[in-house]
Amino acid sequence: MKSTTLLFVACLLGMQSLFAGGLLTNANQSAQYIRMLSRNASTDLDAVYFNPAGVMEMQNGFHFGFHSQTLYQTRTITTTAPLNNQEFIGELEVPVFPSAFAVYKKDKLAFSLGFGPNAGGGSVVFDEGIPSFEGRIAQMATGYGMLADVFSAASGGQILGVTGYNSDIAFEGQSVFWGFQLGMSTKVNEMVSVYGGVRVLPSVNTYSGTIANIQAITAAGAMPASQYQGMVKPVLDGLIGTLNTTQNNLKTAIGVGALDGDAAIEDPQLLQVLGMLGSDASTYGEAVGVLEATEGQLAQLNNSNLLDQELDTKQKGTGFTPIFGVNISPNDRLNIGAKYEFQTVLKLTNETKVDDTGLFPDKAETRTDIPAILMVGLDYKLTSKLSSSVSFNNYFDKGVNWGRTMSGDERVIEDNLWEVSLGLQYDFSDRFALSAGAMQSTTGVSEQYQSDFSYSNSSNSFAAGLQWKATKQLTLDAGVLYTTYTDEDKAFPTYTETYDKENIAVAIGLQYSLFK
Repeated sequence: MKSTTLLFVACLLGMQSLFAGGLLTNANQSAQYIRMLSRNASTDLDAVYFNPAGVMEMQNGFHFGFHSQTLYQTRTITTTAPLNNQEFIGELEVPVFPSAFAVYKKDKLAFSLGFGPNAGGGSVVFDEGIPSFEGRIAQMATGYGMLADVFSAASGGQILGVTGYNSDIAFEGQSVFWGFQLGMSTKVNEMVSVYGGVRVLPSVNTYSGTIANIQAITAAGAMPASQYQGMVKPVLDGLIGTLNTTQNNLKTAIGVGALDGDAAIEDPQLLQVLGMLGSDASTYGEAVGVLEATEGQLAQLNNSNLLDQELDTKQKGTGFTPIFGVNISPNDRLNIGAKYEFQTVLKLTNETKVDDTGLFPDKAETRTDIPAILMVGLDYKLTSKLSSSVSFNNYFDKGVNWGRTMSGDERVIEDNLWEVSLGLQYDFSDRFALSAGAMQSTTGVSEQYQSDFSYSNSSNSFAAGLQWKATKQLTLDAGVLYTTYTDEDKAFPTYTETYDKENIAVAIGLQYSLFK
């Protein structure tokens, strides 16, 4: 391929999570998460997201926090398809991935605010494109190449077969589903606290790009593919007409008994046509099948769109997520947290300026619901200095319509995605602590769901970091997270694709408290 640049967003019809979490949800919402991975029983400020009922364990007063993450991801797609490239590498870099929390707590009542990108938040750059984009052009080249002898014979040798292709592809997609969370927590008794709240998600997807300068390479050199098709189209039209007439005449003759479908072919003109098609059909019945198949191939090539294409569209919508939480503190050493987020109904409306792809009609609506989530966690102080935490997340992916594959089939989710994580923190002093964590995530998508622009892999993550209480009011958290993914394969009729990812995140967070 001469030059292909694809700025490609994770999924055209429903954005994947950018980093940690479910198929669509970003769970990496704080620096404490990046340094520890298990936060579902948190009683610190990031409990606003992870365990909102747990803010009742904080001191009375105002608490404010701001976190920023820098994210790096590499996506690798390999294919055995006969393309110019067999490996496609996508690079993602997000310099700033912000989240913020605020709590006002007074005795048995607390109000909390949260903010962060709950889905999306970045785009991926594939310098060599992706297989599905290049594959469409490759199919054109293969089709013209396979029928090279037909074109040559029909045009008296003037039209040569296609031996390759060039193209320039540019596609940029960006998506951010911002989450603004508001809620209230209260003490039921000394052990139990509850929370009720809602998250508002103003969501925007933007897509723009072009497919241009497609060239067909022949023995005589490269030429614009549209020019090549312009030369071939009259030949295609003539061949389709001839084949259609011939096969209809044969069908009619066989149908009325004028020809025996199993009889050996003796018609010189029919033998000439079959010879031009490279067929060894020996009976009239076989000839009809060959002619029908060839007519279908020619018609498909005749409809190939090799002109430049442009896309410029934006999808906008707002969703609402009801949230309920409970926190149980039986004693000073044990804390249990649970949160349930209901399914978010999210409808996006296209605002399309240009769409030569036909994928984004203006004013059309697309459902991009976010699955319900159950998050449960347990924190336990093993000693006065060593604390442990265990968390479990279940994303109810099976309850959501994930759209259709490129072939038009509904995407299949076999099981819900789930995660389990373990975190440890050691307090060297009242002001300084180190932490580490690990998480295993198991995807539930089927092989049929996977594609080069939207895939899900099981993974293992490892985290480490520190906490420094500079003063009684000011706390700094910092962490680093690494995720490695299990390769996922998808078998197509004639080739196989393999999907892989690798993540690194670095985060820092500041918390300031005004105690009452």
